[in-house]
Amino acid sequence: MFVNCDLDHGMRAYKAPIKHKRIQSSNHVGHLSCKDLELATLISTSSTLTISHTRPDQQPPPPPHPLITDHQILHRTVASDPHKTHLPPDHPRRPRRLPHWSENPLLQDLLPTLLSSLRKSQSLSNDSHKDPSLISSKLFTQSEIDISSAHLSSHLRDLDLLLKSGVLRQSTAIVLSQPGLDSNKEEIGFFIRDLFTRLQIGGVEFKLKALESLNQLLLSRFKSAALVSKEGNVRYLIQLLESNQHSLIREQALVAVSVLASAGDSSRRSVFEEGCLGPLLRILESGCSVLKEKSAMAIEAITSDPENAWAVSAYGGVQVLLQACRSGSPATQAHAVGSIRNISCVEEMRIVFAEEQAVEVLIQLLESGSSTAKEKSANSLWILASSGENFSDSIIQHGGLQCLLRLLGESSDPDIVEHVLRAIEALTASSPIPRSILSTSTPFLLQLCDLIKQGSVATQHISASILSNLSISDNNKKTIVGCMGALIKLMESTKPVGMQELATKSLVSLLSIGLNRKEFVRDEKSLMRLVLMLDPKNESICKSFPVAVAAAVLAGGSESCRKRLVGAGAWPHLQRLSEMEVAGAKKAVKKLAGNRLKSIFSTDGDIKSIFEAYKKLPNPLHIFACVYCTYMHSTGMSQGRSGCGASTKALTNAKIIYVAVVASFFEIIPNYL
Repeated sequence: MFVNCDLDHGMRAYKAPIKHKRIQSSNHVGHLSCKDLELATLISTSSTLTISHTRPDQQPPPPPHPLITDHQILHRTVASDPHKTHLPPDHPRRPRRLPHWSENPLLQDLLPTLLSSLRKSQSLSNDSHKDPSLISSKLFTQSEIDISSAHLSSHLRDLDLLLKSGVLRQSTAIVLSQPGLDSNKEEIGFFIRDLFTRLQIGGVEFKLKALESLNQLLLSRFKSAALVSKEGNVRYLIQLLESNQHSLIREQALVAVSVLASAGDSSRRSVFEEGCLGPLLRILESGCSVLKEKSAMAIEAITSDPENAWAVSAYGGVQVLLQACRSGSPATQAHAVGSIRNISCVEEMRIVFAEEQAVEVLIQLLESGSSTAKEKSANSLWILASSGENFSDSIIQHGGLQCLLRLLGESSDPDIVEHVLRAIEALTASSPIPRSILSTSTPFLLQLCDLIKQGSVATQHISASILSNLSISDNNKKTIVGCMGALIKLMESTKPVGMQELATKSLVSLLSIGLNRKEFVRDEKSLMRLVLMLDPKNESICKSFPVAVAAAVLAGGSESCRKRLVGAGAWPHLQRLSEMEVAGAKKAVKKLAGNRLKSIFSTDGDIKSIFEAYKKLPNPLHIFACVYCTYMHSTGMSQGRSGCGASTKALTNAKIIYVAVVASFFEIIPNYL
């Protein structure tokens, strides 16, 4: 049998073959197979129709062959019973049983729409045969045929999607039940495919229910995002963000995209590659407040990957983000400035920031933004200030340093304090102006002192770095003397990298005045920490650091400082480090040796106490002290003459040796002074 689609004498007859099948007369809709999709023939027929004009002298076209009814078309399309075909049961082309397709709500919704489109197509064909004026109006008729063809193609696409998804093989309902906690990957994958089938085929109600179920799945099972990006149609989900969609559908789709962008690398890459940035930026620019907030959240998540951040400028996104920072809600501002921070990590994008005056917007958020916005704004300023002097100068010119100092004094949030300190550190490292300002700011120095003593490891590290870069006056050094104990303790820390060096540099700076040196040696814990770090057996620290501190303690020539260092046991460690040629160790040894020799020469005690003193000296001085003590005993200068027990001859020899040693004294001693 053929479906005859002749419209006039000038039109070629298109005859679409349709294989004979038994048609059920009952209202029950039968089983669907790909073989039964004869609708494709009808669609291809309508899409290839051409209209030719009829001359007035021509005879009217013959009546069309009777068309099969729409009821027959529908049943031939989807209602053949595979059990009544003539194919054997094991034939590979025999349609498979689809036991639940008649229960599927999507198909129940799709079939009436399909039937309506078929009726319109049949009506158009009948009218074209009955009314010659329609044939003469070629453009109008061709337009109607194109519209009808598009509708039928859409239905065919939906049916194809429904078949490929596999949902016709399962029992489904309007409201889907979430997979259980013990559901395997295959079950969740089927659930996701069913959701996206409803999204693409169903009406508003189906789409909303599907999106709600999808968001529930994503929020309750964060790891399911990767499976959604793999099994679902992310591109179609992004298409739902366009302004021509229903507002509720658009909002729910935006929630899903935001979660996918935030869930992990694979799902974030998926939404980015499917082109989500453009729709998201358009929503951020012109959407309602709720949509702007969710859009900003998604953009921040997407730009967290530096490979994605550069694409923002292609859509003019920097201007949109800065405008959101200026006038958005607190939540929108926080996410927008987070995107600015992410983009600022891309070196090529910083030029756009300079052109769009991003620094002013960031400083404004330091003053009036939410706590989260202030933190991210300070972080952005740190990144920009670290990139070069141009941004540092711009930050200072717009009052950024003063804003950072105020925020440092007001905030107790450790994250904000850390990011503010990083921004200040970057400014002091790149420009002399903030260094001179901060060096004379006593309140700021006191804050640094407190942070070094009580802050987190990160804030201690940053504070020590800032302190080491400042040229502090003597009065201010006396003011922050209380942090020296914390600095010597930080010298013992192996992490983070650079902490020991920064703590050493800061401590040496504070020890440049005598009052601080005396205060340091009076603290037994600090002194013992220094001596332990001087021990060559202690390999946890580079020895040049504690040697530098010991040299700073001895720099003023204070007798009490030297005695306390010697009494704490620093001498043998310094002597060993000198032999190991550690930088600064020889100089420290000379200072300690000169002091010890002077104390021996001025001793008025008995011989035993003098011998105990010289035994601790290196060998050349050891010999000289021995001779000197014997000489003093022989001349009666020392008390306890009988303590030595030396004979007269021995004393005479000691005098001779003493003269010889004194003669070479100035060749030996200078090496130890």
